[in-house]
Amino acid sequence: MKLVLASTSPFRRHLLDRLQLAYETDSPDIDESPLADESVENMVVRLAIAKARAVAQRHPNALIIGSDQSAEINGDKLSKPGGYDNAFRQLRRASGKRVVFHTGLCLFNSATQNIQSACVPYTVVFHTLSDTQIDTYLKREQPWNCAGSFKSEGLGIALFERFEGEDPNSLIGLPLIKLVSMLENEGMPVL
Repeated sequence: MKLVLASTSPFRRHLLDRLQLAYETDSPDIDESPLADESVENMVVRLAIAKARAVAQRHPNALIIGSDQSAEINGDKLSKPGGYDNAFRQLRRASGKRVVFHTGLCLFNSATQNIQSACVPYTVVFHTLSDTQIDTYLKREQPWNCAGSFKSEGLGIALFERFEGEDPNSLIGLPLIKLVSMLENEGMPVL
């Protein structure tokens, strides 16, 4: 069965490459707006499923991987900053705090319509950061398309005091541990 990643994210592709499976990518092109009063956990799972279903229309006999991520500080959602000013505000707000990243994952079998989905949380605890540290980081890394305004796989690692969670890959956007189990459930063992 063909495997398709419903994403154009280079970060997710890099992670999926680690499993050494042949796969294709396809852009889901969906509306990612949150619903009124929707929790972050429910939103990321809903969007992961929506992305997989959107791509499945073009791949009728495939296993489709959908994923979505958002972060929250004290119950407030963080998104991709899009530019310097929003990123600076996000990192200033995260300074010295715990930020929980919720990554929604879906494996959709377009032949059987079977859906497996989960939300995988991962927490980062930020150092207390000065404005100069935030400015230096943002100018060097420019994480405008990353939820929470950092790249943990890059220089962003210097922003943190510690990580807490089951799968550090979920922080980058694709929970591989859970995905391996889902693939096995569909008869596609990684090993």
